[in-house]
Amino acid sequence: MLEIGFEQGPAIGLAVQAWGGAKMRLGKEAAWAKLQALAREPEKWVGDEHFGPVAEALVAFRRVRAFTERDKPAEFRVWGAEGIDGNAMGQMSAAVRLPVAVRGALMPDAHMGYGLPIGGVLATKDVVIPYAVGVDIACRMRLSVFGLEGKQVEKQAARLEKILQRETVFGTGERQAKATEHEVLEEDWSFSPVVNRVHEKAKGQIGTSGSGNHFVEWGTLTLDKPELGLQAGEYLALLSHSGSRGPGAGVADFFCKLAMQLHPELPADLRRLAWLDLAKDEGREYWAAMELMGRFASANHAIIHRKIERELGEKVLASVENHHNFAWKEVHDGQEVVVHRKGATPAGAGVLGVIPGSMATPGFVVRGKGVAASLDSASHGAGRAMSRTAAKEKLRWGHVKGTLAEARVKLLSAGIDEAPQAYKDIHSVMAAQADLVEVVARFDPRIVRMADAGEAPED
Repeated sequence: MLEIGFEQGPAIGLAVQAWGGAKMRLGKEAAWAKLQALAREPEKWVGDEHFGPVAEALVAFRRVRAFTERDKPAEFRVWGAEGIDGNAMGQMSAAVRLPVAVRGALMPDAHMGYGLPIGGVLATKDVVIPYAVGVDIACRMRLSVFGLEGKQVEKQAARLEKILQRETVFGTGERQAKATEHEVLEEDWSFSPVVNRVHEKAKGQIGTSGSGNHFVEWGTLTLDKPELGLQAGEYLALLSHSGSRGPGAGVADFFCKLAMQLHPELPADLRRLAWLDLAKDEGREYWAAMELMGRFASANHAIIHRKIERELGEKVLASVENHHNFAWKEVHDGQEVVVHRKGATPAGAGVLGVIPGSMATPGFVVRGKGVAASLDSASHGAGRAMSRTAAKEKLRWGHVKGTLAEARVKLLSAGIDEAPQAYKDIHSVMAAQADLVEVVARFDPRIVRMADAGEAPED
């Protein structure tokens, strides 16, 4: 059997068991000829009455054997390693074993995710990995700065609270009470069956926020020197964090499963890092869907900020927006690669972004320094120090009220798993990536709205 092409493995044992019966029914020569043909093309003999199980075992064995790791893992650098747990480090170490991996980086807010860790950055060649983009495709931050002094957040607190309550919608599956128009809904959603299926959901959910760590909050933006087209000072500002809602989740679910189906050869620890070839229809379809979900997520923020700006009756003087959970085609090390930033902020030279802390700790407007070793990336927040399950088990609102009072934060709604104690120290995270970004301004939350307690996270 080895001479006719069988490899050492379970298929040989099954073939020996099946040989006796097949020889009696088909004759020795015919049975042997069938085994020779099966060794060459086992896929054609799956379901055969004599050697079907043999063919299945050989196909499975060859698929596993077909996975070829790199001769050595691709390089990746880590920022803030002392604050990153072993699970996230292990996931990143696994990702750079992929044959399609080129290089990676791990940000200081990193923690365990599906496939690639949150805070993981991975460059690949000619392929995109849906799970390395993330489930909440194109989740993003948006900051609006108004022409009011920062102290107005306290002087007009009751009014600002009412505006947030009235003009924002939160929660898994929640929709707008009445339809909201936006040009993204008029784009072609029919290029993909899965995108077409989520179009109606998009019409209802546009301009809304998700659950988990998604928020809309009033706060003060402090500029120590002229920046963002503004003079130094303290301003009233609005900060939001959410993504592509149910439509993005539907797209992610479909293509994550498709990628895994197309790569059954991947071992268990790499299964969620299955990829789609960008030269093939499924890869091109996912890429177009991902980009549409990016425009949809941006439209959600635009509508939220526009409605609040209208209710406030003040003009936005400056705005900063950036996204994560996305893939970009970029040139690094002299070649075009696909850079996945799963919970990581683009930080190319001069690129502005917002890195939030928690509901009771500051966030920062930053300008990227374009560090090649990080694949032009930085963290997307403080990062979780405690899983959602652990936070729900260990924390009570009694632990949080003092922290909120000290930070002068009014919390309108949230789950206990979003308590500040569940997050890493944002100042330590920023210190660990001081070489990646320059701090432009500081945002301190004052009035915070998130999904009500009990909502399941979408990211």
